[in-house]
Amino acid sequence: MAGPPPPPTDDQRRPPKRVETVAGTPFGVVHLDVAPVTSGLATGALVAGIASALVSLLVICFGVTFVDEGGAWVSGAFAVLGVLTGVAAVVIGLLGQRQIRRPVAPPAVRFTGRGLSVAGISCGVAGVVLSLLGLGLALLLALA
Repeated sequence: MAGPPPPPTDDQRRPPKRVETVAGTPFGVVHLDVAPVTSGLATGALVAGIASALVSLLVICFGVTFVDEGGAWVSGAFAVLGVLTGVAAVVIGLLGQRQIRRPVAPPAVRFTGRGLSVAGISCGVAGVVLSLLGLGLALLLALA
């Protein structure tokens, strides 16, 4: 059983953004600066995009290697998976960019990760294109 977490170091402590006194009392309101957080949608888009690109390589490999043993069928099944994950990466990446661009009031959490979402969208589009090209190649080789 772990004990309580250690107190933050001086580097981890953030000074308050501003302090407002409450009139007529010895108290005040402290406004803290909230650190930005990497968007989970952007990270998910990158993971789905990479998965789509890797599945598209399976489409090409099965379509070319196992031409005589029904590789076009297997390639088609993996192509469906590659297209679905690629489209999911694009949609999630666009939602992540929308989340990152959204203006927020100062006490709310700001999101970062625009580069992750762009990379996820790019990998997703590449995965869709490669899956469809691999399926076309597999069908062409199977019919030849």
